[in-house]
Amino acid sequence: MYLKDKLNNGINVVMETIPYINSVSIGVLVNTGLYNEDKHKNGISHFIEHLLFKGTNKRTAKEIAETIDNIGGQINAFTEAEYTCFYIKVLDKHLRIAIEVLSDMFNNSKFEEIEKEKGVIYEEIKMYLDSPEDIVYDLLNETMFENTPLALPILGTYDTIKNLNRESILKYFNEHYISKKMVISIVGNFNPKDTIKTLNQYFDTNRAINQTYNNSINKIPNFTQRLKQKQKDTEQLNFCLGMKGVKRGSDDLYPLLILNNILGGSMSSRLFQKIREDKGLVYSIYSHPVSFQNVGAFIIYAGLGTAQIINVAKLINENIEDIKENLITENELNKSKELLKGNYILGMEDTLNRMIDLGKSELFLKRLLSPKDILSRIDKVTMDDIQRVIFEIFDKEKYNIVYVSKLSNNEKINMKLKEIFFN
Repeated sequence: MYLKDKLNNGINVVMETIPYINSVSIGVLVNTGLYNEDKHKNGISHFIEHLLFKGTNKRTAKEIAETIDNIGGQINAFTEAEYTCFYIKVLDKHLRIAIEVLSDMFNNSKFEEIEKEKGVIYEEIKMYLDSPEDIVYDLLNETMFENTPLALPILGTYDTIKNLNRESILKYFNEHYISKKMVISIVGNFNPKDTIKTLNQYFDTNRAINQTYNNSINKIPNFTQRLKQKQKDTEQLNFCLGMKGVKRGSDDLYPLLILNNILGGSMSSRLFQKIREDKGLVYSIYSHPVSFQNVGAFIIYAGLGTAQIINVAKLINENIEDIKENLITENELNKSKELLKGNYILGMEDTLNRMIDLGKSELFLKRLLSPKDILSRIDKVTMDDIQRVIFEIFDKEKYNIVYVSKLSNNEKINMKLKEIFFN
């Protein structure tokens, strides 16, 4: 059963009760991330995520962790491009403790040990820079979303993190961690009426109910043909082809998800079977869409030996052109629908996944879609929908090519890639 309510301080609450399980997941989702940053304060959203765990007026950082560990729960957080989520998963009898801990972190964090935590972030950035796959995705975002916040790395850079101070962090926190930008999402076995009373008791701090906020920093990127490469001493070449996708809430999202399964989103997909299984040219190859508030992208990734880049590029392009010319079969359409529905249902068996999906629906779409609604939308996708999406997505004028490799002289490769994908 889905329920919506609002706390006395204006925070929206969405709930789904599942009475036959013994756990509950609660999350606080805040509409802040890269979308609210610029090159000067890049990484501040992620930094605040860390600082809320560093101690409150009531608890040390260790005591925050111990409070949840001692009741067999899980506590964590993550920062995405558009939102930050803090969550706790516990046995249903411990929901009150989870609520109290989250409220303590949001209302009473001391924002201390900033310089020490910068060291932790520096190490996280180093770990990220040791991963060629992460680097190629950052390079792709930098290329596709040029001159917009989405081109920035979520972690920030050494320089931007170094320049953060307590004053700028608190200013950002007070501007963005406000009621209008927050949703509390709860899924599991609990009493909604009692839970709302508990939430009002602990989240009683006035979170600037009437404060307005401005997201005008967000600009829609201009997708044009671009190619970039970065040199790194790696054994594999990491390659991405990115193009304009569909934004969140678009009617084309479900057709694109179905198309993705067929092209590169599963082990039975065309790219995986024809390039990895039949040819043995790559270890990893896949495709996937990403959707944001005002823009989306569709991405194909491959990890391969440097000598195979042109062969793999040709095969990727051949598969795209084949889909554009011959579309897909009815059998492929039906199988992809079943795969998409199966993956969705399996994912929804975890209260944590359900909680995040529910919170995001309210935070971004201001409506709750039940599993029945989602499955119905998948079933309604037609071949005409697939055809429309194919010709919208695979527009060579909007292709972006990036790769990371140890190659130093790439002029011939770049010319060939442009011939394959841009002409």
